[in-house]
Amino acid sequence: MDERDTQDPLRDLETRLEKARRERSAAAPASAGGSRAEQNAALGLAFRIGLELVVAVFVGAALGWAFDRWLGTQPWGLIIFLFLGFATGVMNVFRVATGTNRAVGYAPPAEKAPPADSWDDED
Repeated sequence: MDERDTQDPLRDLETRLEKARRERSAAAPASAGGSRAEQNAALGLAFRIGLELVVAVFVGAALGWAFDRWLGTQPWGLIIFLFLGFATGVMNVFRVATGTNRAVGYAPPAEKAPPADSWDDED
């Protein structure tokens, strides 16, 4: 047996890589994109998060400007309410992202616990 009779390890590697690429490309369309409805829901959530942050900052700035005009405390109301608006916006984004923005008393349905064993080994 000489060197010409042995199988080339690089050629073997190339065939295995090509096989893995074919398998991966066949499985990718089913799992990568998701359905159109899921994509639209994700896009809607992204717009909601961005809009909530921007609106909270603008509402804070508008309230600060209104208080400044009413009380005559030129930049301080605007500055304070701008920061409060930003903090509120960040808090709203956090609540949306973590899913804690549900109605009071609402809890998502809990997963069913597996049935307990019929015997108890505690005395």
